[in-house]
Amino acid sequence: MPRTIWKGAIAFGLVNIPVVLRPASRSQSLDLDLLDVRDMAPVGYQRINKSTGKPVDKAHIAKGYQYAKDEYVLLSDEDFRRANVEATQTVDIVSFVDAESIPPYYFDTPYYLEPDKRGERGYALLHETMRRTGKAALALVVLRARQHLAAMLVHDDALVLNTMRFADEVLPIAELRLPKVASGKATGARAREIEMASKLVEDMTEDWAPEQYRDTYRDDLMARIEEKIESGKTHQLTPPAEEEEAPRQGAKVIDMVALLRQSLGKRGKGKQEEESEAEAEAETETEAEPARRKPSARHAAARKQPAAKRASATPAKRTRSTKSKTAGTKRAAKSASHAPAARKSAGTTSRKRAA
Repeated sequence: MPRTIWKGAIAFGLVNIPVVLRPASRSQSLDLDLLDVRDMAPVGYQRINKSTGKPVDKAHIAKGYQYAKDEYVLLSDEDFRRANVEATQTVDIVSFVDAESIPPYYFDTPYYLEPDKRGERGYALLHETMRRTGKAALALVVLRARQHLAAMLVHDDALVLNTMRFADEVLPIAELRLPKVASGKATGARAREIEMASKLVEDMTEDWAPEQYRDTYRDDLMARIEEKIESGKTHQLTPPAEEEEAPRQGAKVIDMVALLRQSLGKRGKGKQEEESEAEAEAETETEAEPARRKPSARHAAARKQPAAKRASATPAKRTRSTKSKTAGTKRAAKSASHAPAARKSAGTTSRKRAA
């Protein structure tokens, strides 16, 4: 179970719901150490005193606010807690909004809210009310000595608290130079392109299954590490590859419709290949059945049928194709019989010379 980060209560009007905050995400980054390549000694993350240049023990470090040049007020964890005891122990719901109305770039870090002792009933009440109304709760909460705006959302049977960025932390979209969706300009999307792109989106649409996605770059990097271990190159740095500068090319006119059509074609071929592989696997499994299983009477009778009957059961298309092949053979023979006489005389002359 994830560790407990914070304990407090959800303030829902006059209702207080005791909850425990647990992390809802984890880092899968590789744990790498800094090394001195000269003697392979670890290089630590040292806290250095800027005056003496010497490392400082963690026990001697405190947080300070500079109120004048070189003058500080020291602050401890207790000072942060006493600044507003209620704020540091409460997820204070201030309003409710439609969950779909929150832009995604406001979200930061997700956490799970779990009911604490005597909090189950209030937790269930808030959860079911939010689920039926389709609302998200906007709240203020203090975590790690900082106040956060947060959105409380319903997911399955749980309440999820997602810390958010304040409005002044989000850069305005208006400062970006963005193309208009549909316009007569070259940068705008055309109706035909939108139609083809919509078909591609429909073709690529599938059910949400996050387990099928993984950090493939991390896997590739681990494979590279394993390769170095197996080859004994554990203390050798890979030299940088020489990259050739690609020749600069002029701007090309991109045919979006052609690219989208090719993408749809590749998707179709991929599906056909998957179906063919599935059929091949099914045939292989059928052929691999134990030989001791005797064929049924129906199968045995089918094998005993005369060849004439099997030929009569052949589709008409195959008969037509056989007729066309026969006609082609006759035409070829006829053309060969009408070869020029000069070719015959040349052949006769060559045979006489050989004699």
